[in-house]
Amino acid sequence: MADPQAHLDHLDRLMGDLGRALAEKDWDAMAGLNEQVKPAVEPLMAALEAGEVDAEPVRLRLQELQQFIDAADESARMARKEAEDGLKGVNRNRSAAKAYQNVSSNRPK
Repeated sequence: MADPQAHLDHLDRLMGDLGRALAEKDWDAMAGLNEQVKPAVEPLMAALEAGEVDAEPVRLRLQELQQFIDAADESARMARKEAEDGLKGVNRNRSAAKAYQNVSSNRPK
């Protein structure tokens, strides 16, 4: 098995990349990085079970990862709400334009 510290370092880099993607609201990068989380955590959990790494550094990183997940979830909810509000605004504008068109085309000449 690889050095447990290398697994911790890899997870640290991954969480840094996730944090940057979240700050930039780069959802494509987030999706790609999200797929790397499980493969990064699994070897750490195996090393923990084998007694090759102390529990505290793993616990701290998992706690940080959970906080990140919570922040990403909230950010995604806010982005979805903004998109919904934007679509509602477009629909209102479209309806107003149609109403104006109907009114202006039915004017007596």
